[in-house]
Amino acid sequence: MEFIDNMVQLIRDVLWDYILLFMLLGAGLFFTIRLKGVQFRKFGEGFKSTFKNMNLNGEKADKKGMSSFQSLTTALAGQIGTGNIVGVATAIATGGAGAIFWMWISGLLGMATIFAEAVTAQKFKYTDENGVVHGGPVYYIRAFFKGKFGKFLAGFFSVAIILALGFMGNMVQSNSIGTSFNTAFNIPTWAVGIIISVLAGIIFLGGVKRIASFTEKVVPIMAGLYMLGSIIVIGINYQHIGTAFASIFVHAFNPNAIVGGVAGVAIVKAMSKGVARGLFSNEAGMGSTPHAHALAKVDHPCRQGNIAIIGVFIDTFVVLTLSALVILTSGVAGNVNNEGILTQLAFSQSFAIFGSWGSKFGEIFIAICLFFFAFSTIISWYFFGETNVRYLFGKKATIFYSVFVIAFVMVGSVLKVDLVWNLSDIFNGLMVIPNIIGIVALSNVVASLSKEYDNITKVRKMNEKILKEQSKNAS
Repeated sequence: MEFIDNMVQLIRDVLWDYILLFMLLGAGLFFTIRLKGVQFRKFGEGFKSTFKNMNLNGEKADKKGMSSFQSLTTALAGQIGTGNIVGVATAIATGGAGAIFWMWISGLLGMATIFAEAVTAQKFKYTDENGVVHGGPVYYIRAFFKGKFGKFLAGFFSVAIILALGFMGNMVQSNSIGTSFNTAFNIPTWAVGIIISVLAGIIFLGGVKRIASFTEKVVPIMAGLYMLGSIIVIGINYQHIGTAFASIFVHAFNPNAIVGGVAGVAIVKAMSKGVARGLFSNEAGMGSTPHAHALAKVDHPCRQGNIAIIGVFIDTFVVLTLSALVILTSGVAGNVNNEGILTQLAFSQSFAIFGSWGSKFGEIFIAICLFFFAFSTIISWYFFGETNVRYLFGKKATIFYSVFVIAFVMVGSVLKVDLVWNLSDIFNGLMVIPNIIGIVALSNVVASLSKEYDNITKVRKMNEKILKEQSKNAS
């Protein structure tokens, strides 16, 4: 087992430190320039559209897709998961506080990348002979790359995402739930795994309708609850907020800084851990969220692209940042032997000012939040994987896929966390490669659609201005 751990770690380090680090940041920078800072230009419009369409009990999803808000919450269900609670803790423990800065950078650039993903997914979504809409990287990869190469690239992505999210990724989610519940309630991890597997299976059986209905209700509530709890903890430790921010910026560029009890953390280590955990959290460039954004019923692909930008913002700059501040202000970052439960430890120690019941409440609070975060991610990632199973093997194969996912969720609840995280990182990385190739190849299409949408928006605003002036003159 030690030999396997070492080999997996080596492969993971080579992939992330020398290939994907530059590939993801490069793609984000490329689309930021090519789309003229779309994440800044369209942030306001995306923000308004997101919360204007917010509805915890919206229209029912059907074979033609789902509402724009349901697509966002399905995407967010995958984005807001253990990466926001356990992932950020692991990044700080192994890459130092400076890893948070690189999470922000990857998130900022990723907002442009995910815009491109959502737009291409909308543009090249596919309607089958039964009128059912499907979408995702395999469809836009095949749209550009014809022949055997396109077939290979799409197939490679499909296999990678099935392994990365459906199997390995969902093992990470169940592992995190099992660990936190064992800490908070002393429940055996195998028992937690059984419960998660049964609940997941019930939702899997309901298809896209049940998945969309579940995410639109659970995601906003769970995110709001966790954010409120985090703000309270940061408020308790308010005197350390300045120090926490200082450590993030200083340790991002100082390779000799002592961070979280680890001396000599190199810049590249902070970068790789930050980008890796940032990706695992916001999934920009990974090719997962386009499956959800493709199904949104919108009048123009860029409208969903704008909303996709907000998904990364909520995940990285709100939820993930709150988690980081909880850990850094509470003084538990040096506890590297418990990196998997640092956030839980931070809540427990912070609420201890209210007595022993407060300490226990902190553990329970994080366990419950982690359950909803990770469980909703399992549902979302199952859906992303299922789309690719259907693409490769047809509808009948999805039955076997659901059985395998349930089995992996069960096994993941009791598996060693380091191995699970590193395997997940490897398969996530393999997903990135064909997806980035696909969206960069289609950058002309994205740029053209963005320009078209800008012109439409300009004309609409001019007409609104004219109507407003005419109304004013008439009165």
